[in-house]
Amino acid sequence: MNLSIETPALLFSATSLILLAYTNRFLTIAQIVRGLKKTYDEKENKSILIEIKNLNLRLTLIRYMQLFGVLSLFLSVFGMLVLFMEWKLVGIYIFGASLLSLLISLGISFWEISISVKALRVHLSDLIDDEIAKD
Repeated sequence: MNLSIETPALLFSATSLILLAYTNRFLTIAQIVRGLKKTYDEKENKSILIEIKNLNLRLTLIRYMQLFGVLSLFLSVFGMLVLFMEWKLVGIYIFGASLLSLLISLGISFWEISISVKALRVHLSDLIDDEIAKD
């Protein structure tokens, strides 16, 4: 297999955009948690506490998504350095590890999204039940 120095560079734009999306998700969820915490301090509603726990899990997953995304970018840059030094076989393995890290990050992202969708469905189930009762 032949791998040029340009191939790992292809991950830069994709990984940078993914990390930006992960950061935006993190900031949005963090803002929601702060608001729910304030509401919980005022009302001490158990459903709010359950929602905060769900969001805490999602924040943990996003942290791991970011970790593996950054690791992918780091390995990509390191792979380019190794390829620049003309250590082809080592560069191929490092680039493979970079791709694996990106794949893990995307898998965790899918997991986090599925948790988000389930939470939204539970949240909206009250509205759906109310609409069915009206009909």
